Amino acid sequence: MKKQIGVIGGGAAGMMAAITAAKEGAQVTILERNDRVGKKILQTGNGKCNLGNRALSVECYHGGDLEWIRDVLEHFDTEDTIRFFQSIGLMVKEKNGYLYPVCEQAAAVLDVLRYELQALGVEIQYQCKITKVERLASGKLQVSDGEKTWQFDTVIVTCGGKAAPATGSDGSGFKIAKKMGHTCIPSVPALVQLRCQETDLLKGIAGVRADSEIRVFCDGGEICRERGELQLTDYGISGIPIFQLSRRVNYLLRDRRNVTAQIDFLPDLTQESYEELQAGRKLLQGDRTAEEFFTGMLHKKLTAALLKMAGIRLATPMKEIPEEKIHAYYNLCRNLKLHITESNPYENAQVSAGGVDVREVKPTMESKICPGVYFAGEILDVDGRCGGYNLQWAWSSGYLAGYHATLA
Repeated sequence: MKKQIGVIGGGAAGMMAAITAAKEGAQVTILERNDRVGKKILQTGNGKCNLGNRALSVECYHGGDLEWIRDVLEHFDTEDTIRFFQSIGLMVKEKNGYLYPVCEQAAAVLDVLRYELQALGVEIQYQCKITKVERLASGKLQVSDGEKTWQFDTVIVTCGGKAAPATGSDGSGFKIAKKMGHTCIPSVPALVQLRCQETDLLKGIAGVRADSEIRVFCDGGEICRERGELQLTDYGISGIPIFQLSRRVNYLLRDRRNVTAQIDFLPDLTQESYEELQAGRKLLQGDRTAEEFFTGMLHKKLTAALLKMAGIRLATPMKEIPEEKIHAYYNLCRNLKLHITESNPYENAQVSAGGVDVREVKPTMESKICPGVYFAGEILDVDGRCGGYNLQWAWSSGYLAGYHATLA
């Protein structure tokens, strides 16, 4: 008789787990709370679905036990991901190490996964809002949504975290895990925009994009830094470097710490080279106004805002501006300080940090507390950087959970 396996949640990790288990000969049922599977996949990679990354490394992940994460990734890595998708009919291409479907449509990724589930005879039941998993005296695992129950030999929990709750990942999986006795690391939004105190300044420079280095400070000490294209908004800061920093920032804010960002809009210029450049420009253009003189170095809106902060009027001739004000402007270009108050909510986050403590989960994805129960995906206390790392985690952990659940 085939092993009966229940998968709670039909996201990326859940579908991978179901496909893997079915290929190993199990009879698999996905219990999905929405009216369709894979809703969150459609949002990934700006609709292009960044499947993974050639530069796969444990250093690209955060969580409670990096060696545990490394072990999982080594058992199903980027090459395994490529082979898997090619085997189910998806053509994969690479852009600077980033993996995408050739058609650059996330819908195609979801389609090939759905087709494979159908071909393998995986049953999908919709509108199932699971609330509890428990062991019966018979040894079976019973899954309940409060009205209906199902019984399985093993259960794989892939409910997601808290990010993008409209897709179904609203943190309900954490409640299920806690009822089984698991510890859940507190969750915060990650890969998300940050909101700042200086809204009057930001409203004037909203929409500006600039290659910048952003350093995060807490109580006077530098915590982390990132380099990349910064996006200024009317409420704060965004862009990939901000997403990469947001996890650390949110945990600091959760502890009610004072957090600031210092932005360097000229990260490739040393002070010496800047002074030489400006001295040469001043010899040639010293009779020009501040607005004319500083044109072309930064975005026009940003230049005007920083000159105003330095006490320099746009129409003032350069020869009339004191050196200390010019130096103040330079310092703002290199060290604009913003006070971070909070991040945008889970609705805007690509992923949530925190989740089921991996110290309570075997590298096979099986619970150490509830034998026969497996976890995979974002429900675990593992989150990655931008660049396909979170989907790779879904594929890797989902594969291991599906494979080992059939062996239990």
